[in-house]
Amino acid sequence: MNTYLRNALALAAVAAATQAMAQVTFFEQDGFRGRSFTTERQVNNFERFGFNDRASSVVVAGENWEACENAQFGGRCVVLRPGQYPSLAAMGLNNRVSSVRAAQNAAPAPAAPQVTFYENENFTGRTFTTDQQVKNLNGKQFNDRASSVVVAGGPWELCENNRFRGRCVVLQPGQYPSMRAMGLNDRVTSVRLAENTAPAAVASKITIYENEGFTGRTLVSSDAVDNFDRNRFNDRASSVVVVGGPWELCENVQFGGRCFVLQPGQYPSLAATGLNDRVSSARAVSQDVRNNTQSVVSPDYRRRSNERLYEANITSVRAVVGTPEQRCWVEPGQVAQTQGSANIPGAVVGALLGGILGHQVGGGSGKDLATAGGAIAGAALGYNVGSNGQAAATPDVQRCESVSNQAQAQYWDVTYSFRGQEHRTQVTTPPGSTITVNEQGEPRT
Repeated sequence: MNTYLRNALALAAVAAATQAMAQVTFFEQDGFRGRSFTTERQVNNFERFGFNDRASSVVVAGENWEACENAQFGGRCVVLRPGQYPSLAAMGLNNRVSSVRAAQNAAPAPAAPQVTFYENENFTGRTFTTDQQVKNLNGKQFNDRASSVVVAGGPWELCENNRFRGRCVVLQPGQYPSMRAMGLNDRVTSVRLAENTAPAAVASKITIYENEGFTGRTLVSSDAVDNFDRNRFNDRASSVVVVGGPWELCENVQFGGRCFVLQPGQYPSLAATGLNDRVSSARAVSQDVRNNTQSVVSPDYRRRSNERLYEANITSVRAVVGTPEQRCWVEPGQVAQTQGSANIPGAVVGALLGGILGHQVGGGSGKDLATAGGAIAGAALGYNVGSNGQAAATPDVQRCESVSNQAQAQYWDVTYSFRGQEHRTQVTTPPGSTITVNEQGEPRT
């Protein structure tokens, strides 16, 4: 049995601990490898079990657990939620845990901003951890070597060239067992906290045109207009340009009647919304405000008739990626385990079947998915419950795994240059080296 399969089976067995059973399993090496130690009770001193200052990764089940660097729960402590932690380096406890106990009422301490790279997929191989920006990983002997990553404390931006150039990806906090899905496997050269890289906010503004196609008399405003009649523009709007943030357009004054929210973009005709020559009030709104809004309209970037198009050079691309998707399933079963067996609970046969079938079932984005009807018939899992060597039965358990190929970019933030001016837009498909624009530098598809 190869190392990867053995590790996967061990992880599956540990993850099968019931939600009712509070349990924690420490591993001697990163990525859930090496010797392990499992306990369901508090341990005042790991020295008694030959595991003091040896833990490098951990799986927590059932409830929160508190891990401390000194015996008797002294020194710095970290509360861990139920889940899998492929490295304790990100929380400063790698090879430093000396005591542990259940912490039902403790709130997990906020994680410090930190990123840990692994040389191989699935959090194995050599690692590099940093809590500061690194302009060139070549100086850390880790250039173009990262294949999996754990992000903590905030979003981090990973770039394929030094000094944060070339294609970049923003990763939200989470575990990414493979970087292939984002096209950065063995390609990361620089990294920094993403909160320091956000583009400057654009002032929210709306320009309303009397005729379709952005012609005729105009009204420009950065403030709410509760009655267009005061501006001699009531029931005259036929096309609109929105920048900086969404705007709500309503057919009655004081934002009454039927309303539509327009996202930033160009709208050559309001006919599709039913508000052509019917707008009486407008205001900027936040992304989550809907009120009595009937619909949310996206910008129209289609080519206009007889419009001349150009290719503008893209100067930078930032992909924003959410956390990896989880797939979950329910597994029943029972298995006997004697006292002399390894600390890792569970039988490998049921774990293997559950892992393979669970991986193939379900779909979706960013949500836990479970197999219907109890999932895998006949799968069996167990755990060692004491010193008497008796067989132990587990109730139905839920198991989850991260699916790396679902860690796709949610959108791409594109900056491009056209006729000496810099423009920015967001696209939902990977951009090339250029973007199609019109004479005003507006995107076209």
